[in-house]
Amino acid sequence: MDPRTRPYRSVLYIPGSNARALEKAKTLPVDAVIFDLEDAVSADEKTNARETLAQALKGGGYGARMKIVRINGLDTEWGRGDAAAAARMNPDAILLPKVNAPEDLDALAEITGDIPLWAMMETPRGMLNAAAIAAHPKLQGMVMGTNDLAKELQTRYRPDRMPMMAGLGLCLLAAKAEGLVIVDGVYNAFKDVEGLAAECAQGRDMGFDGKTLIHPAQVEVANAAFAPTEREIDTSRRQIAAFDEAQAAGQGVAVVDGKIVENLHVVTAREILAKADAIAAVSA
Repeated sequence: MDPRTRPYRSVLYIPGSNARALEKAKTLPVDAVIFDLEDAVSADEKTNARETLAQALKGGGYGARMKIVRINGLDTEWGRGDAAAAARMNPDAILLPKVNAPEDLDALAEITGDIPLWAMMETPRGMLNAAAIAAHPKLQGMVMGTNDLAKELQTRYRPDRMPMMAGLGLCLLAAKAEGLVIVDGVYNAFKDVEGLAAECAQGRDMGFDGKTLIHPAQVEVANAAFAPTEREIDTSRRQIAAFDEAQAAGQGVAVVDGKIVENLHVVTAREILAKADAIAAVSA
């Protein structure tokens, strides 16, 4: 499925060591799951988590959900073992934390072969090298690690996220230039529905494909925020119809709701309808 239309509205982190959570993920209406061997797993559980996760993925049952395994960094004592184990799990992608340069992905690809890679974008150096990272031939997606980025930047928390806008923008530009999926960082206050909705709306307006989540309670808000609205779907259909009618009459533009509709608007309209169809398909 085209990454520009495949839904990534909700991307939920699940600890690879938690068998109960791994089972529950099969029932949640999420578009993708990040099976985490890194931050969500304590040091003494790292090795056991590989086997727990391997058994869960072998058992299947995750349906159309994108299956992404986040390993520990290759500079840690667990990273290379994680990479080799993840490659045997047959995931849809392997996610590498703290990617600073394309060479980090080269090192992972030497272990994981042809499995698609995703990159955690969470360091100042990663922000500055975003374009080169995005151009890596095996990279298919980027995940913003806003907690680590805020720590590295020594920012203060602001609801508008202004201190991180430069980094978010650089990664968005890099991902869009290469046709990659890019999902926004987590919202830590999982009981704050209004705050989550506001940050999801901001991320969607910026161009993110979806949001990473830390709790199942956040799924409904993210799914709604990153899906085309009924109004957008209706407008898209009318734009396509009006443009087709204009072309049939030998005209290059149409007018819908008092606004000019050109070919570029029709391309966007078709993408919106394709995404709506894709969401309906995975929801079914």
